[in-house]
Amino acid sequence: MFRHRSTALLAAFTLFLVALPACKGKAASVPDRKGLFAVISTDKGDLVVELLPEAAPKTVENFVTLSKKGFYDGIIFHRVIPQFMAQTGDPQGTGTGGPGYKFEDEIDAAALGLDQVKAGEAPYYERQMMMAVIRKLGIEDEATFQQRRTEVEREARSLADKSVKDVLELNGYSFKSGLKSVPGKRGTLGMANSGPNTNGSQFFINQVETPHLNGLHTFFGQLEDKSFPVLDQIINAGNGNSKITGVEIVDKR
Repeated sequence: MFRHRSTALLAAFTLFLVALPACKGKAASVPDRKGLFAVISTDKGDLVVELLPEAAPKTVENFVTLSKKGFYDGIIFHRVIPQFMAQTGDPQGTGTGGPGYKFEDEIDAAALGLDQVKAGEAPYYERQMMMAVIRKLGIEDEATFQQRRTEVEREARSLADKSVKDVLELNGYSFKSGLKSVPGKRGTLGMANSGPNTNGSQFFINQVETPHLNGLHTFFGQLEDKSFPVLDQIINAGNGNSKITGVEIVDKR
């Protein structure tokens, strides 16, 4: 009996040794500095990301928790747009799925300077201005919009001097002070959503800067430079042709 037990222990120890180099390999791929990192393994290679808990603590916690549960394993990049971004995190692969819950945005408008920029001088927020007007006037269809066009234009002009932050708040967005929010840069990870406070599990990785998304999406991570070729491969492969094979969290704080 002792011999059989020894054999079993030896086999288990051997399996541990076989797995150990792989674990070390993932940890070794993160930068040699303090921080919280994620290695998102895909069938195109590894995406090494620094997570930003000071910018979005709850969002980072959510991503880490889902990753450790294996939630993202096998999920495809269902939506990729060249010169824009790659989106994933939907277990259904359709863009409509999630973890079964939603949580709030984590954005500090002041940290992004959105409280200082006039909406009328910010070219990316014209749509948000129009949405605020339509909401205020209770317009529900195209015919009503056309009938009240003069009134719509007058209201839109009145919003031009308001800050971007003010306009976004009119559309239901809320902001939190004290966060070290980052803008949408090349390689930034952001939460996909369907409006204010509708975050779940879906996220995207920017291939280019996305200033038009500032204030609308929670950004919570930054892709390391060496991983950009992998991101480019995922985007070049098209919708649904790349998938996540696993996510490892490496805490070096």
